[in-house]
Parts: sequence; C-alpha cells; structure tokens
Amino acid sequence: MAKQSMTMAKALNEGLRRAMEKDRKVLLIGEDIGKLGGVFRITDGLQKDFGEDRVIDAPLAESAIVGTSVGLAIRGYRMVVEIQFDGFVYPAFDQIVSQVAKLHKRSAGVYTMGLVIRLPFQGGIGAIEHHSESPEAYFVHTAGLRVVACSTPNDAYWMIQQSIEHDDPIIFCEPKSRYWEKGEVDLDNPPYGLFDAVVRRPGTDVTVVAYGSMVKTALRSAEVAESEGVSLEVIDARSLSPLDLDTIAASVEKTGRLVVVQEAPPAASVGSEIVAAVSERCFSSMRAPGTRVSAYHVPYPPSRIEDAFRPSVDRVMDAIDRVMGYDQ
Repeated sequence: MAKQSMTMAKALNEGLRRAMEKDRKVLLIGEDIGKLGGVFRITDGLQKDFGEDRVIDAPLAESAIVGTSVGLAIRGYRMVVEIQFDGFVYPAFDQIVSQVAKLHKRSAGVYTMGLVIRLPFQGGIGAIEHHSESPEAYFVHTAGLRVVACSTPNDAYWMIQQSIEHDDPIIFCEPKSRYWEKGEVDLDNPPYGLFDAVVRRPGTDVTVVAYGSMVKTALRSAEVAESEGVSLEVIDARSLSPLDLDTIAASVEKTGRLVVVQEAPPAASVGSEIVAAVSERCFSSMRAPGTRVSAYHVPYPPSRIEDAFRPSVDRVMDAIDRVMGYDQ
C-alpha cells in the first residue's frame, strides 16, 4: 500500500494528474492555471505534461469560463473549473444557478453535467473580502448542485477524483488556509465515499460538527476540552449537500449535545441547516439546544483583525460550556 506525506496543495495536484491520466476527456480551465500553475500552484506542471488543449488558460471572465464548461460538459467532457478566489465566483453565479444546476435534471439525464468548480474558500491567509469568503450556503441552497469540502490532504486527493467522476455538478470547496499543511495520503485506497461525514475524534459529551478549515479548530478544541474533563466527538461533515445526517444524528443521539463550527456568517447557513435538521430528528435525545459558532455577520475584515473574526478555540469552548451548562 503506497502512502506519502504531502501538503493539501500537492495532494490536489496529484489527484488532478491521476484523473487526467485515467480519462482523456478531463479538461482543466481557469485563470492563470497553465503556465503559472494557478495562484496557489494547485495545477503546477499540468499544462506542461498534458498540453494547452487540456489545461486551458482562460481570460479573466468567470461567467465565460463556466459557460464554456457547460457546453463542453454537455458534449461529454469532464470539466474542472478553477475559480481563483472564493469571492470571484459571483460573476458566474447566473451560469451556475441557471444552467449548471439545472441541465442534468432538466434533460431527464440525457445530458450529464460532469463539471467540478474548484473554489478556494474561507480565510486565514491575511487577505480581505473577495479573497477570504465562505459562499458555500448559496450553492447548498441551489437544488441540483452537490457541495463538498475537503479538510485533509488524503481527502483532497481522493475527493477531487471522486468529484470528477460524478455525473452531477459539484462545487468543490478547498480551505485555502490548509493548502500548505502536510498529511499522509494513501495513494491506493479511497477511505470514504464522496458524500460521507467522518468521525475525526470519538467522544461522549458533545458532538462538534465542522468542515474545511474549522475541522482543525474543532480538533484543537477537543484537546482543550479533554483537559477540562469534557469529551468532544468531532465530525468532519465533508459533504454539505447532501448532508450525511445519519452519521451526525447517530452521534447526537449518543452525546445529547450539538455544536456546529463554521467560518461563514450564521444567518441562513450550513450550520443553521445542521442544527435545524438534527433538532427535528433527535429532539427527544437532546439535552441542550443545538448551537452555532460562526464568523460575524459583516464583510470579511482586514488581516489585522481576522483572527478575532474567525471562530477560535476560545469561542468554541464558550459554546461547549453553554451546552454543558444545561445539565446544571
């Protein structure tokens, strides 16, 4: 069994390479992804090895990039679109919501929509709005789209390949603050299904659900909580649409308490949906109301105060204290 230690950025690069080697109809398109290798160097070396016809440097026009990809996907190509930064996706929003999300169902399956939109999201890199946003809820709300978020190099390597092979369009969220962190990657065996949530740390007192960059924050919080005699079960949601509610609900039925940690603002968010859905399913098992730990409902701030804006271990621990306090 081949295993290697690599960064998430390298794991994504290797996953894209493997998908392109397996299927000549896998095409990559985006701004500066060819000769430059992308802003975060995720596609570094791929144009050199696969050519300009398969790794396409596009103009700075997200709507045109996605619109072109829709036509190619209808013709059977497996398209991988890179949006340079999360906040740059909005010029393509009409294409994504009106066409990408609809065509597979509208055509009763005659047209597949093998289209993956890679979206570097969330903050933590010292950049302001348009470069550090969390727009995932827009796409979770849109019927016809699948939305997933990797949090480890191993997941990044396998989830990008699984997404490319899927016939539904997928918004593939990559936590840019985790691009340079290393982890072990199993190059032979995918560990989970694309839409499975995963228990990253077992526990008995509180279920903590997170995704993307916040999984690491949740795991750090679990270490602090353990020193205070509280056992947190940390679940990496991984798939935001569809949600793996079976895994989350099974945990909440055991712990009786739920905290969701997200970098997005709280209103109409993925965290709101998880709390609502779990409350409907597990109400009789819950010993406290479900709670969200979120960023604040303001535009993303300058870098000097972003640490106060993003959920921290201290803020997660405040939520843990609140849900544990209901027993008292």
